[in-house]
Amino acid sequence: MRHITLEELYHHHIVQKYVNRSGMAHAIDVAEVALEISEDFGVDPDLATKAAFLHDIGHYEWYRDGKWDYDLYKENDIHAIKGAERAHKLLIRLGEDRKKAKAIALAILLHTDSYLPDGELHLTPLQQLVHEADTKVEEVGGNHHYRQISHEQALQRIQALDRQVAYFLSEEDSDTL
Repeated sequence: MRHITLEELYHHHIVQKYVNRSGMAHAIDVAEVALEISEDFGVDPDLATKAAFLHDIGHYEWYRDGKWDYDLYKENDIHAIKGAERAHKLLIRLGEDRKKAKAIALAILLHTDSYLPDGELHLTPLQQLVHEADTKVEEVGGNHHYRQISHEQALQRIQALDRQVAYFLSEEDSDTL
């Protein structure tokens, strides 16, 4: 059962502020890839798309001399930590199932290892999926964060994702009958 949809998330002012900051087009691209590969990972498509859509909600704007500084960002950023906290709080406030909200937040926390000390992590399938989906759409120099998308196009793609997730979930429900 879905408690909240991607469209509900999309319209929320927190998502508009912070996901737009890191790139709405990128967030939707990652959510679309996550949906495509969710079955391969054995991951609930609802969890996959929400975690992927929100994965960069913790980005901070790293500017130097009025211009985005990708090197400064790579050296100092801990957006996954802030993003996990921000997404968890948002999801709980919107009424998401608490266990799902936690799983999504942890996937956001671990979607990048750029801030972690060297070592080996053992990721859940959802955490692996978000990392892989994000990696698939990355562009050199962080250019994936700069691509623009109109509100209308973003909303159409979000609504299409919601329809696909609802379809997959309804098929799973009919398979268990």
